[in-house]
Amino acid sequence: MIWRVLADHADTMKDEHLAELFAKDPQRFNKLHCECGPLLFDYSKQRLTSQTLTNLFELARQSKLDDWINRLFAGETVNCTEQRPAMHWALRLPAEASCVVDGQDINAQVQEQLRRMDRIVGKIHAGQWRGVTGEVVTDVVNIGVGGSDLGPLMVSDALCDSAIPTSSRLTVHFASTMDGSQLSQLLRELNPHSTLFIISSKSFTTIDTLSNAETARQWLQRTLGNRSGVLHCHFLGVSSAAAKMTEWGISEENQLQIWDWVGGRYSLWSAIGLPIALTVGMDGFRHMLAGAHLMDEHFRTAPWESNLPVLMAMIGIWNTNVLGINAQAILPYDGRMNHLPMYLEQLEMESNGKSVTRDGQPVEHNTCPIIWGDVGPNAQHAFYQLLHQGTEAVTCDFIMPARRYHEAHDQPMEELAAQHELALANCLAQSRLLALGDAALKNPEDMPSYKRYRGNQPSSTLLMNELTPYSMGALIAMYEHKVFVQSVIWGINPFDQWGVEMGKRLAVDTLACIRRETDEMEGADSSTAGLLARILG
Repeated sequence: MIWRVLADHADTMKDEHLAELFAKDPQRFNKLHCECGPLLFDYSKQRLTSQTLTNLFELARQSKLDDWINRLFAGETVNCTEQRPAMHWALRLPAEASCVVDGQDINAQVQEQLRRMDRIVGKIHAGQWRGVTGEVVTDVVNIGVGGSDLGPLMVSDALCDSAIPTSSRLTVHFASTMDGSQLSQLLRELNPHSTLFIISSKSFTTIDTLSNAETARQWLQRTLGNRSGVLHCHFLGVSSAAAKMTEWGISEENQLQIWDWVGGRYSLWSAIGLPIALTVGMDGFRHMLAGAHLMDEHFRTAPWESNLPVLMAMIGIWNTNVLGINAQAILPYDGRMNHLPMYLEQLEMESNGKSVTRDGQPVEHNTCPIIWGDVGPNAQHAFYQLLHQGTEAVTCDFIMPARRYHEAHDQPMEELAAQHELALANCLAQSRLLALGDAALKNPEDMPSYKRYRGNQPSSTLLMNELTPYSMGALIAMYEHKVFVQSVIWGINPFDQWGVEMGKRLAVDTLACIRRETDEMEGADSSTAGLLARILG
């Protein structure tokens, strides 16, 4: 059995340190890195050899990975519990591409929504979108949660340097928390006459989003009155439920569509990405789609030996299921990507945090590791102590752009370029020290034990040429496909999220009790009952 082969292989390698692997083979980097477009993936600091990869590819073959990739891109029902395909890849097809599934021209539908987005973005950027009292919209608030918030927020921040000049008078904000704290702060600062809200919810039933949307509506109507044009001038909707948007009060011309085959955490490529388009313009948004499509084609056609998502995924399988490393840190060395760790937490853990296989049986192996992280330079002063000298093994993804501050702007370019060089140096130094430990230092034998570094902590480095819409699109799509490959190996469905549903249902009964609509909550445990008693006083 291939799992036994992998375990035996790991046993033969258990005493080999990464420092020894590099010392034995000066060409290790040349052999253990590959590229796709603007991305370079260096996995030479992973605790593996060419034989490891051979064994992992055999596991992929036995798991019928090729068949599953073909099924994904054929629009088959790979989301088995909801009886749906998963076609987020279709959102980034070129305009001329053909994509007909079950008799429907999917790409024609996608391109129509992109044209609607284009008209909206153009109107807002031109200063032609006005509030009900005639003032030009200067602030847009995206109200969503989960994939309707994390993706647009993450990419909008990451691509701030790519913001188009015509959007300089426009500020995009995000509100997601159901307690209203984010929205409350925004409403204290914004002018209702010039504020536009985007209500993003695939189902248009998400209580977090609708609660914030209702607060926004009441805020506008208190100031602007209950006139009919308030909703028309100040609200856009993005959803698969057109009737629910209309019922809420969003006019048809202000609605954008998504489809049930787009999972929330895969939806930033759709009209859910409207805040991104408002930041970088539709040309920038299309460049992001093009970068993702490049990765789609690479994933679909490249041999596994040079396939970035397949390599990332299988190395993750090696670390999690064979080496027993159950944590992974995402460490971008660029402050613009400060939301990337949180975005990948959702993408990976909501997708693959499963313990039941596609056929309803308990899984036989660990599935998704714990994903966490922070901007690398900040993390160095926070949790790197554990990485270097703690007792837990953690695998790391270092992510950085090779170039920044190379164009003339009204900024102190030399100073900023020097700061970027400082970030690059720290990124390379930290991954080197994690891998090599004391072997990276001069005269380590002279140091006391509390200053020693064990090393042998595996990591990968993703080097982008520079951070652009195109490279960002490729990077995100790479992680999406990595998640899919790992789901195939573990035999799970990465496109549902039933684990988040029951808590929402229990909250409905709890809310009724908090609002004193019922005297007691049936079946409440003593902890919940005691806490409710204290809350209700």
